[in-house]
Amino acid sequence: MRIAITGSTGMIGTALSAALTEDSHEIVRLVRHTHPDETAGERHWSPFGEPDPKPYEGCDVVVHLAGAGLGDKRWSAAYKREIRESRVHGTDTLARSLAQLAEPPKALLSASAIGFYGDTGSTPVTEDSAGSEDFLGALCRDWEAATKPAEDAGIPVTHLRNGVVLGGSGGALARMLPFFKAGIGGPIGSGRQYFSFIGMADHLAALQHIMALTVDGNMTGAVNVTGPLPVTNRAFTKALGHVLHRPTVMPVPGFALRVLFGQMADELTGSQRVLPARLTESGFAFSTPDPRSALAAALE
Repeated sequence: MRIAITGSTGMIGTALSAALTEDSHEIVRLVRHTHPDETAGERHWSPFGEPDPKPYEGCDVVVHLAGAGLGDKRWSAAYKREIRESRVHGTDTLARSLAQLAEPPKALLSASAIGFYGDTGSTPVTEDSAGSEDFLGALCRDWEAATKPAEDAGIPVTHLRNGVVLGGSGGALARMLPFFKAGIGGPIGSGRQYFSFIGMADHLAALQHIMALTVDGNMTGAVNVTGPLPVTNRAFTKALGHVLHRPTVMPVPGFALRVLFGQMADELTGSQRVLPARLTESGFAFSTPDPRSALAAALE
């Protein structure tokens, strides 16, 4: 299949492009710079402005991963606006562009996040659980709703409610590693909050599994792309220390996180025990379900 990917230069987009290429798919890398390298499979797209169907012509599937990084900067009022605009407006522009195609794609997989559920404490949540009204909850709700023009045009749409993806080349794990390697990593706050993660290999396999089901008309709507065994922050910290052979006895107090990260600290100290119910029910098998195996694979 010919598969177009926004956010193709990010950690997940890069890994997904490589995995799909290995499976003999043709990858269209949707990029924002105005001089795409067509010999490398690049096409220009813009998340803003008027809809433009040309970048997606001839594509069987579109995977939409682009958006301002949630953890890239401190959450100022201006950066929160940038996050919303890049994700909600960008998704709406993409969906309206796809709706204009004479031959639309067979599936749109659009990124979302488990932030949809908010702080759920120790209560397990699935795709059937209610969403939150905090910043991330409202963002994810509007982000997912922005695909409606594509759905109205008859395009099957799946919303990828991603957990924390453990990859050695970037993301949350890359930010943790310098502290843990130096022996100064430890639990965040109380350490009792739940942490919903998925190993990179499982994440890529899950996306391909979801893609196949969506193309065949057997899966649409929200799918939690997380591992089956969410653990407490304390347990995850212990697993990371074990893999790195480093101590993990220095807790990070919540007030220090707020000084460093502002409102985003609430997300770091919040608890999310998210279960991949639809993935599990569809027969997907995880290769690294527990934190030690997922971390070992990410760091090998």
